[in-house]
Amino acid sequence: MAKNYASRNIRGKLRVCNYLLKDAELRQYVPRTVSFSRSNLQMMTDAYSSIYVKPDIGSLGIGVCKVKRKGKGYELKAVDGKRQWSARYDSFSGLYQKLSGMKGKLIIQQGIKLDRVNGRPYDIRAMAQRRPGGNWVCTGYMVKVGAAKKIVTNYYQGGKVYTLGKLHRKLGLSVDEASRRERTLSSASLRIARSLCRRRSGMNEVGIDFARDSSGSLWVLEVNSNHPQFHPLKNIDPEAYQKMKRYASYYGRRTAK
Repeated sequence: MAKNYASRNIRGKLRVCNYLLKDAELRQYVPRTVSFSRSNLQMMTDAYSSIYVKPDIGSLGIGVCKVKRKGKGYELKAVDGKRQWSARYDSFSGLYQKLSGMKGKLIIQQGIKLDRVNGRPYDIRAMAQRRPGGNWVCTGYMVKVGAAKKIVTNYYQGGKVYTLGKLHRKLGLSVDEASRRERTLSSASLRIARSLCRRRSGMNEVGIDFARDSSGSLWVLEVNSNHPQFHPLKNIDPEAYQKMKRYASYYGRRTAK
């Protein structure tokens, strides 16, 4: 990475969520997200059939856990490196003891029942970039389709990468509906980038992970402002890749990773 990289970032998923919640236009996209504690874990497992516990600062899906109520107990699935494991807990205390032993600051997030393509959950990364001091532009999209039985969609965890057009074709969307969805993504990503930039001056790029739930509503799962990845697009969407790379070069980012 070039030493003169000139795009500041916002550290912490919970901080980003709280910033977005303060924006009346954007709070509709934010799933309920709280800091990890025993009382918050109890509250969230009571309120939702599934929740995610994840590192407040992390990437590549590493350390993400999914908790699902199973009868009077709980099912826990967790990502450790590239391995995913699962366990069953008959009591809340057992579940809390396991999760509280994880390293680093954690957050708890409302589980979203993701829309699926070919039977697999997916999310969509929208890249918003700008020349330093210039206007924000949505430079493209990368669709991440989860591997079988994985609780995360990341490419690093064995997921596949689609273009947005390929996703819409596989979903069987009409041209009008596909265009409407892309406009919604672009509009939301630019509003998010501008809103966060007001909170943290000097930001020049963000990768926003959107998801649609099974009813079609749009959610923001995560916003990555620390060198968001787009290199998997190099071979499947060279035009978008080159555009993202060109914008990245304006603020000193020399690699696509």
